[in-house]
Amino acid sequence: MSTRVTIEKMGAGGDGIASTASGIAYVPFSLPGETANIALDNGRGTLMALLEASPERVAPACRHFEECGGCALQHWQDEPYRVWKRSLVQEALAGRGLAFDLEPLVPCMPQTRRRVVFAARTSDHGAVLGFNRHLSHDLIDISECPVTLPDIVSRLDDLRDLVAVVGGGMKPFRLTVTATASGLDIMVSGCQAPDAAKRQALTALVLKKGFARLTYEGEIIVEPRRPMVQFGRVPVFLPAGGFLQATVDAENAMAALVTAHLAKAKKTLDLFAGAGTFALRIAEKSAVHAVEGDAAAVAALDRSVRQVQGLKPVTAERRDLFRRPFLARELAPFNGLVFDPPRAGAEAQSIEIAKSTVPKVAAVSCNPVTLARDLSILVKGGYRIDRVIPIDQFLWSPHVEAVALLSKK
Repeated sequence: MSTRVTIEKMGAGGDGIASTASGIAYVPFSLPGETANIALDNGRGTLMALLEASPERVAPACRHFEECGGCALQHWQDEPYRVWKRSLVQEALAGRGLAFDLEPLVPCMPQTRRRVVFAARTSDHGAVLGFNRHLSHDLIDISECPVTLPDIVSRLDDLRDLVAVVGGGMKPFRLTVTATASGLDIMVSGCQAPDAAKRQALTALVLKKGFARLTYEGEIIVEPRRPMVQFGRVPVFLPAGGFLQATVDAENAMAALVTAHLAKAKKTLDLFAGAGTFALRIAEKSAVHAVEGDAAAVAALDRSVRQVQGLKPVTAERRDLFRRPFLARELAPFNGLVFDPPRAGAEAQSIEIAKSTVPKVAAVSCNPVTLARDLSILVKGGYRIDRVIPIDQFLWSPHVEAVALLSKK
């Protein structure tokens, strides 16, 4: 039985929202203003027939759209899509009482994503590589991906050959593929560890295909070339499974904003520093103390600093900032600070920053909700928000980055 609805607005998760007799329905792959017949199931609506399409609807860029769950919004024109994505940050700030006019969204271009987490398994018909169907565990085998770098998409068949050797039966596992200057860095996870015979077969395949590295759950199986990325002018050898921004363009945009805001700082603190995304760029003009909880990332950062001449002093410290945030008194020597936490944000650390006298702070986040919470703490502590810039690093998805630049009043 179908229900006729009109889509009223777009929800934060990228689904259209409609009112029905039984309550709110979330309808994937719909657009505001559209009329449709939907099948209702516990508040979720499946689009059965589109009766009146929005003039903002466009043909999707990918043949797998609506089947593959990787993208939610390929069917929306660029301009309204970007307005909506910017609004995700605006509304999160407003929800914390932060009335602030955002700057325009920094757009994301197709074919720029350099890190992809594929779902994979073997079947009676061969290796399957792709993404899960929307709201399902069904695995959709893909032949294209318009958000991803051609360096990865052009190797899909080679990656399937790797999946076939990894095996694992019908149970799916994950293949995280990162395009680096040295070649593809591949991490297998979620399946049984390879035995000696399988390791030998995987090593031979990696060498044959010219992949840079293969790891299993962070353990290196074979590494013909160390995967290298560039942070500013500093080459960095990426640790196995290490964090990396999804696109180079977004990383460069965020780094430019952060370094410009902290340009006059003599001594800068980089919290949740990873392998040095911001620290190694800031070190062009300022001494930096970089703090990160992951030991491999800290080691990679420290190793990179030793290979490059002409940087200001860079020190690195391993520290769990969720359990042991930098206290206000520890922040006293610094006159610039950047923090880029995981999606959970940095509530405990923000409380300490709010009590400090650090004059310039840059907050980077992939979660507008936790960013708004952390900014509200800083504002209550006497900081002024100078700028907030939303950045679309995750094209056609409901995820958005933002950089907030603050000054102590």
